[in-house]
Amino acid sequence: MTVTAAGPTAGLRAARIPGDGMYEGRRVLRRLPEGWAERPYAHFDVVPLARTIGAEIRGVDLSRPLDAGLREELNRALLEWKVLFFRAQHLSSDQQRAFAGHWGELETNPLLAAGSREDVVRFDKADAAAPTYENVWHTDVTFRERPALGAVLQLREVPPFGGDTLWADMAAAYDNLPQEVKDRVDGARAVHDFIPGFARFYGPERLIPHQDAFPPVEHPVVRTHPETGRRMLFVNASFTTRITGLDRDESDRLLRFLFQQAHVPEYQVRFSWRPGDVAFWDNRATQHYAVGDYGSDRRVAERVAIEGDRPF
Repeated sequence: MTVTAAGPTAGLRAARIPGDGMYEGRRVLRRLPEGWAERPYAHFDVVPLARTIGAEIRGVDLSRPLDAGLREELNRALLEWKVLFFRAQHLSSDQQRAFAGHWGELETNPLLAAGSREDVVRFDKADAAAPTYENVWHTDVTFRERPALGAVLQLREVPPFGGDTLWADMAAAYDNLPQEVKDRVDGARAVHDFIPGFARFYGPERLIPHQDAFPPVEHPVVRTHPETGRRMLFVNASFTTRITGLDRDESDRLLRFLFQQAHVPEYQVRFSWRPGDVAFWDNRATQHYAVGDYGSDRRVAERVAIEGDRPF
């Protein structure tokens, strides 16, 4: 994609910026799918935190069982806002698992440290020199044939400052692609592999035993949300290695451009944690970024992921 500063004008010198980078100007910020009927919520209050993504849910105690009406409304809020935040819940691991279980079977991940149960992942960092699962935009486990539907993350200990998490709306990212790029990626498929994402932290001896369990998989570059029908960009810098059918240089160039779309602030929400806070995000529609800016201070989080479906 070539971007020029101005068209041919008498007396104005020719100027251009390199193509395949970020672009400026107004962006379409559409939160809901076409034809979606927005309705009020009866069970809780919704406080938006950004234009298209992210809302705080007030008036819900996640430690209590969900009845059908509350579960339905929370699911609708998840589809409309893509990531939901609940302050000061202080859930036990079993309560966190029970909440997530309302959306499906829970996922295990042998590449990550487990908490009190096999399906609870624990992130415990207090060493600035230690490798971390931070500072990269990604969608969880797209190296699986059925990537996670979503995840429930709780912060048990937070640093005195820093350690925020950001999420990006990948439906907005797709909406705002230049038409020439949409024409190239609609219908395209890409390869996803766990090795690039985890080779930043682990040596070959840790990765080789998992190669047979997690072979490379293909997913659509643009997936369709199974519940809303929304089109969403579905490649990420941790796990997407190439676009099928393109030579390496062309694939790398296009992927670099697509990866950059998560970096657009208009598509993002940023959340500053307090102990006991919970985030529940739609992994099908978002990418997220854990900010590693807290040095040697300790940050402890536990995550439960929900098994998903095959992208189409």
